[in-house]
Amino acid sequence: MIQSERVLPLNHRPIPDDRPYVLYWMQSAQRASCNHALEYAIRQANLLRKPLLAFFGITESFPQANERHYRFMLEGLRETRMELEKRGIHLLIRRVSPEAGALELAAFAALVVVDRGYLRIERAWRNTLADGADCPVIQVETNVVVPVETASSKEEYTAATFRPRIHRIQDLFAQPLQEGKALVSSFGHNPSCDFFDLSDVDAALALLNIDRSVRSASARGGTAEAKRLLRVFLMDKLAGYADLKNDPGMELTSGLSPYLHFGQISPLEIMLELKDAPAAYREVFLEELVVRRELSMNFVFHNPRYDAYESLPAWARATLEKHRSDLRPYRYTRDELENAQTHDPYWNAAQNEMVLTGRMHGYMRMYWGKKILEWGRTPQEAFSTALSLNNRYCLDGRDPNAFAGVAWCFGKHDRPWGERDIFGNVRYMNAKGLERKFNMRRYLQRVALMNSGAPQS
Repeated sequence: MIQSERVLPLNHRPIPDDRPYVLYWMQSAQRASCNHALEYAIRQANLLRKPLLAFFGITESFPQANERHYRFMLEGLRETRMELEKRGIHLLIRRVSPEAGALELAAFAALVVVDRGYLRIERAWRNTLADGADCPVIQVETNVVVPVETASSKEEYTAATFRPRIHRIQDLFAQPLQEGKALVSSFGHNPSCDFFDLSDVDAALALLNIDRSVRSASARGGTAEAKRLLRVFLMDKLAGYADLKNDPGMELTSGLSPYLHFGQISPLEIMLELKDAPAAYREVFLEELVVRRELSMNFVFHNPRYDAYESLPAWARATLEKHRSDLRPYRYTRDELENAQTHDPYWNAAQNEMVLTGRMHGYMRMYWGKKILEWGRTPQEAFSTALSLNNRYCLDGRDPNAFAGVAWCFGKHDRPWGERDIFGNVRYMNAKGLERKFNMRRYLQRVALMNSGAPQS
């Protein structure tokens, strides 16, 4: 079922006569399964008795993207292309700015269907297509359980205000999606334009003119790997997740955030796989998957300055400004932070985990961000440093969760706490708190194994 709330016409052009295909512009939902935009496109193509051509544009200048991100993405796209072929759909991958490639192909399309993106650049791409195409452009939202404007018509202050809104309606949208097959194959209907060959990911990656300063991580991209991780999580980790998810030494997190970032797995599919789990286990994980994750979509959708210090609530900016001149016992440069050269072994381990693997344990990411605030020359400089490092190294960086997660360390989606030096009323975290709650030696050992390249259990 594709709810009407997921579907939004971006223009109101008539369907032109005698166009040879329907175009699905795949961009943020890079998967062939549980994809509302893809299924909507298949149904429209079948109704018009036309083939469905899928398109993905690879831009080499996506903000803050580097080789680490591109490899993970290309691995997933290679798999998606093969899965679409089984359903009679050709995925044309081009080395072109996505909106330009979509416009070029839209000139021969009866209509265009596109998935939804929330970042400034993604919204601009879709607006460019909608303005320039002479056929209908339909946007279908598929990377959230509850469509962002249905969840809330305004920016929510905290999870406490957002949670009841989304809980009231999430079951209406948590419905299985029936997958169809294109009735008319799009093979043999390929436009006469260049395409990007992904049969060899290494060779394809070498052709791209991208930032190569960050090496690829060991995580393998693609829907199949995401589903494998989900099975492992359900079988081996979910039972302990509620009690131990915050313990960085235990590593009971799902590891799915990079796959959600690239749209290689659907949050709806994850939610449906949890339906038979005990409620006590299920609800704690859904708090992260639905409430917290979709609160971040609410943030970037409704706040045009989501990537700036000014996105913080007024109380947080005021209290940090009040304590701007407080003495910092430690102060580190951006290079010292990037190279994990601080006095704090836990912070250094978190930074090394991110650099080595492309991800960081969620609780440690909060601690990591808080310490950058504590050690920064100014709150504004610290905010910029934290966001830059997170986006540079994390596979799940550069998305709504990344922007909201960093902003949380500086007071976003939180409340004022007791006043103290440097932080003012912003929530404080320290090493003693980590040691009181967790076996931090175990976390240090885990990261040390990553650094040595030794296999981990």
